[in-house]
Amino acid sequence: MSKKVIAIIFGGRSSEHEISCVSAGGVLAALDKNKYEVLLIGITRSGKWVHVPHDFPLQIRGGVLPEVPTDAPAIVADVHGIHVDGKLMHVDVIFPLLHGPYGEDGTIQGFCEMANIAYVGSGVLASAVAMDKSFAKPIFASHGMDVVPGFVVKKNDWKSNRNQFEKQADELKYPLFVKPARGGSSRGTTKVKSASDFAAAVDEAHNFDSKALVEKGIHGLEVECAVLEINGSPEASIVGSISIDPKFEFYDFEAKYLDGATTIELPALIPSDVAEDIRKRAIQAFKALGCSGLARVDFFYSTSGEVFINELNTMPGFTATSVFPKMWAASGKSYESIIEELIKTALLRTNGVLEN
Repeated sequence: MSKKVIAIIFGGRSSEHEISCVSAGGVLAALDKNKYEVLLIGITRSGKWVHVPHDFPLQIRGGVLPEVPTDAPAIVADVHGIHVDGKLMHVDVIFPLLHGPYGEDGTIQGFCEMANIAYVGSGVLASAVAMDKSFAKPIFASHGMDVVPGFVVKKNDWKSNRNQFEKQADELKYPLFVKPARGGSSRGTTKVKSASDFAAAVDEAHNFDSKALVEKGIHGLEVECAVLEINGSPEASIVGSISIDPKFEFYDFEAKYLDGATTIELPALIPSDVAEDIRKRAIQAFKALGCSGLARVDFFYSTSGEVFINELNTMPGFTATSVFPKMWAASGKSYESIIEELIKTALLRTNGVLEN
């Protein structure tokens, strides 16, 4: 039996470029080389597609994050397929390990559908909606889920209506969180404790996205649940709660990836009936957005016992420290078996509207 060819696409133009590289290293190491032939496709920060050798280091070493090499051989990818050195490569499944814009937002998914290549994860619409928290929140709310109170500040409106937005922030009451509406890995996110810091936080979020999301700070735990589609049906992992070293203000980029300051309690330090409710809500959110394959759904469990859905990630991190694989490991599913399920699901279905 011939091996299936899996093309791992990673890197990309977003601020999560390096984390995507680390995710790719994890999946590459875990794929069964007796069953799969792997094609490593890196996308540089400038958007150039390149062929990356298997021995290229894709790990965090000495606190230094990897990047896609700019001098690797160019790849041509278009609706006719993927060409390496002028030769058309047969690809069975694309594994788009791209986080953030130009990857997790429906763009790479659209390419896969135009090229008629099966791919891991959610389709164009679900990816795009989940990526933009300001669009996902009303959908969650319409399905009866509680969302964190907040509002959107567009860059153009900020210049002309700054006083109005500052007033809205005052009405929400501090502390607040200001973040890019379409960002990830907490880059560009600021915890704002007073009105005097609000403007700088909005400007910081606008450095990453022309649309900033302002949300009320919720006192309580950050809890997360992983969803994996198995035989066409989404299943939820056990729920985990995030514990952060007190020296960090919140679950920011460094706390997530660089400092080793974050741990996940499995199972979460919450009542069992609340955990079961969150598992149901995670599947509900997955279905509400029309997701496929996988997702990590993040919630807040407030000190007053309320559950708020925060966001849904259609391509959560696959690094060694990533929460998604850890939650499934605690639920009895290995890293390798998760990847097997994802490839199986990708081969069994198409996200396209024509379903051909």
